[in-house]
Amino acid sequence: MEAEIAAKIIEEFSRELLKNLKLDVAVVGAGPAGLTAARYLAKEGKKVAVFEKNLWVGGGMWGGGILFPKLVVEREAADLLREVGVKLQGEGSLLTADAVEVVAKCTSSALDAGAKIFVGMEVEDLMVKNSRVCGVVLNWRAVNLARMHVDPIGVEARVVIDATGHEAFLARVLERKLPGVRFPTSTGKIVGEGPMDAEVAEREIVENTREIYPGLVVAGMTAGAVFGSPRMGPVFGGMLLSGKKAAGLALKLLT
Repeated sequence: MEAEIAAKIIEEFSRELLKNLKLDVAVVGAGPAGLTAARYLAKEGKKVAVFEKNLWVGGGMWGGGILFPKLVVEREAADLLREVGVKLQGEGSLLTADAVEVVAKCTSSALDAGAKIFVGMEVEDLMVKNSRVCGVVLNWRAVNLARMHVDPIGVEARVVIDATGHEAFLARVLERKLPGVRFPTSTGKIVGEGPMDAEVAEREIVENTREIYPGLVVAGMTAGAVFGSPRMGPVFGGMLLSGKKAAGLALKLLT
């Protein structure tokens, strides 16, 4: 029986990985922006996979604010959670939701729409051809943490969404590896995240969700870090709206 169990795991995961080596969109990071983008793209029939380096999804949603597992969203973003069945509490412009419920339902809705989510897989580089991002370079997170010299593999994608959060990892990869690259920021480079100002940050994170290099769209906290927006703290409406906007931008790039 043990060998049969092993065979089932190997066969099924290999099948899924092979199926996702050529994508319409690769989403990097399974936080609020990445999961939302994946859901909307999959609903439109696009072949989309999310790659998350951790063994869990949800990004910073689990901890709410100072480990109080409640999330705050603005009323204008509330429908994005209602669409997936999240129960919201409160009145006025700010509503709350249970963090575990939000993560669970955002994840399940993306999967139900047809997105594939890979965990424990780290995107360590981008594929760039003819001055355009055309895929991601994957390795196991455990391999990189162990500092083992193991070559990665490439996954083709017509569009890549950088939803890696505060670190803006993929944007920084391009900045480091393409010294002459210019982004559409005030400096032409990654500006870096500013100190907290929730109101400004929530507005700008959506405004700055955009294609910063051919084939690469930034979303969520990545957009804030690239363009120099303030951090917003434990309010999540902007990140949800950013994910939806990123999906819309990716759809336009695919046409």
